[in-house]
Amino acid sequence: MTATQVSAQELFRAAYENRYTWEKNFPGYTADVTYKQDEQVLTGKIRINSNLKAEVFEVEDEEAKQFINNQAWEIAIHRIRRSFEETHGANTFRYGATDETGAVEILLGGKSEGDRYKVRNNEVSHVHRHIHNVVVTIDTFSSHDTGEGYLSHQYDSVYHDPKTGEQKGGRSEFTDEYEKVGNYFILNRREIRTEIEGKTSIQEIIFSNIQLLEPVAA
Repeated sequence: MTATQVSAQELFRAAYENRYTWEKNFPGYTADVTYKQDEQVLTGKIRINSNLKAEVFEVEDEEAKQFINNQAWEIAIHRIRRSFEETHGANTFRYGATDETGAVEILLGGKSEGDRYKVRNNEVSHVHRHIHNVVVTIDTFSSHDTGEGYLSHQYDSVYHDPKTGEQKGGRSEFTDEYEKVGNYFILNRREIRTEIEGKTSIQEIIFSNIQLLEPVAA
């Protein structure tokens, strides 16, 4: 007797809904930020508003300010809670191969034709997505369960040209650490190691003194 196999859509939906996200009335927060790149160290402040827009203050270096802003925006965008239908309602799902780790490949059709994911232990362990004019591939090596969904801890990312398949820039390895502030898990440290032409550049962002904003009155 064989167990009834769930559909590719059901398997992917379960992993999608198992991600840790902030609910709709997340108030936003402020934090002190320390940015380190190789030998350079800069400090400043950030504010993530309730609409998850990021602002960076007191950072003189424009390039560093933009980098911190991009990271803060990316951190917030991954915590937005959207229903499966909102994100994937225009997609179809079918099974691909199962790799040696037991991760099951999910191939997308419809609006996101050509994108693919892998699911292992009810978590998305591999992402291959077309975003604007680039293809990003992300593999997650470790994660932790918050009790309210999982957060990725160590992962890498590589970008490729969608037409030629040529790699754009170096491969980056990320290590993310979180702390619980009030009822929310918030990133307090991200380290990025990027390989460029045989050399490794290390960037680190530390968020400290994280304070939730007062909820906006309805």
